[in-house]
Amino acid sequence: MKTFLITTSILAALFLTQDAMAATTINFDDTAGGQLPTGWIAGVTGKGTPKWSVEKHDSAPSKPSVLKQSGEAAYPWCVKKDVALKNGFVEVKFKPLSGEADQAGGVVWRWKDADNYYIARANALEDNVRIYHFKNGKRTQFKTADLKVPANQWHTLRVEFEGSRFKVVFNGKQLYEAEDATFAEAGAVGVWTKADSVTLFDDFSFGGK
Repeated sequence: MKTFLITTSILAALFLTQDAMAATTINFDDTAGGQLPTGWIAGVTGKGTPKWSVEKHDSAPSKPSVLKQSGEAAYPWCVKKDVALKNGFVEVKFKPLSGEADQAGGVVWRWKDADNYYIARANALEDNVRIYHFKNGKRTQFKTADLKVPANQWHTLRVEFEGSRFKVVFNGKQLYEAEDATFAEAGAVGVWTKADSVTLFDDFSFGGK
């Protein structure tokens, strides 16, 4: 029995190590200004004209550059298309700068196409952090937490996902766990905003398999 427990612990540690080794962080500093990072694509769920580009910003956590969304569209997204994760995590630092309708920043995972993916987002106008799925372009919320999300400050949003279970962490504090079985297969990861949000992103991290 003791041997079994020890072996199980070692195997668990190996799996954790493999996931940790697979973790990648992108700080957008190796991309020329005004362009999308290599391997990324941008678009919108719904209508509008999003504008995603790498720009220099004095407040960047990893200087000098950030990924900025400054267009107006229903739900702008920007994803790293050459990544496919089924289980793992996605994390980003974001700074909501302005927006009259919304001031949102979010992370995307299991992205299939413009109309089908998971997303968790924080909103500085609404002061909440919510998790949704988009299916055929329709957004459905399945968990929320009310808390202060100050504008013009950097925040960290992280989602850990395994099967149908999700854990949402904001600024290092776990907010809640949620469950949803809409999308089970691997998909791309990325970032997200809403409406007229002008939002900066930096230190985008992901890992898993």
